[in-house]
Amino acid sequence: MRETPPPFETSSGLAALAGVGHGYFGRPGGVSTGLYASLNAGPGSKDDPVAVAQNRDLIRQAMGATALLSCHQVHSPDVIHVTEAWDRRPEGDAMVTATPGLALCILTADCTPVLFADAEAGVVGAAHAGWKGALGGVLEATVASMTELGAEPGRIRAAIGPTIAQASYEVGPEFRDTFLEASPASEGLFVPGKGDRFHFDLPGYCHASLAAMGLGHIADLALDTCALEDRYFSNRRRNHRGEPDYGRNASVILLQP
Repeated sequence: MRETPPPFETSSGLAALAGVGHGYFGRPGGVSTGLYASLNAGPGSKDDPVAVAQNRDLIRQAMGATALLSCHQVHSPDVIHVTEAWDRRPEGDAMVTATPGLALCILTADCTPVLFADAEAGVVGAAHAGWKGALGGVLEATVASMTELGAEPGRIRAAIGPTIAQASYEVGPEFRDTFLEASPASEGLFVPGKGDRFHFDLPGYCHASLAAMGLGHIADLALDTCALEDRYFSNRRRNHRGEPDYGRNASVILLQP
């Protein structure tokens, strides 16, 4: 087991909150090898399960959490109210909790992780927002679930973590048509690329969705998972290279025990 905690990024807006811990973890600092080098946090990958478990425990320790919990993510708007640790991952794409010590862990490899906190209410949340989940309302559902636990939108701070940036996110005309049919106001988030291709601003869409809910503070780390090869896993990058699998980055938030 490594003695040095793995490195992670933070958002200043969340870091300023008393009683809330968070971190955005990428590739460095783990025990996995090969395609998964080195802090692969994804049990859904084909990595050695023992290495994944060790990596996840390194993240848990770095966060000072009693448990590190993640879902079986399916690009849905489904939110899980977390009150205790679990052995089998439930299906869903967001979590909220008012229980200290339980670290909510979103796994991504280009999709957008968003962490939320209302420190006054003692409520935190985490969401996995790929384009399907974002368009399907996972961010809105997360905020609604937090309000059920006593949070208020105007007090909630949200931070968009490492995700694929517009420059790296090339899509076809059918993607643009599908998206604009559901969200016509998003036309400005597409810019022309080569030929009939476009580049889509997924974190920009998430930011606009969060702003529309009247959240108290929204930050974007502006870190491109696809471009920053040494720092983050990326499914888009592995597709370009024809690699058989990929690791997962971890975005974590908790109420400190």
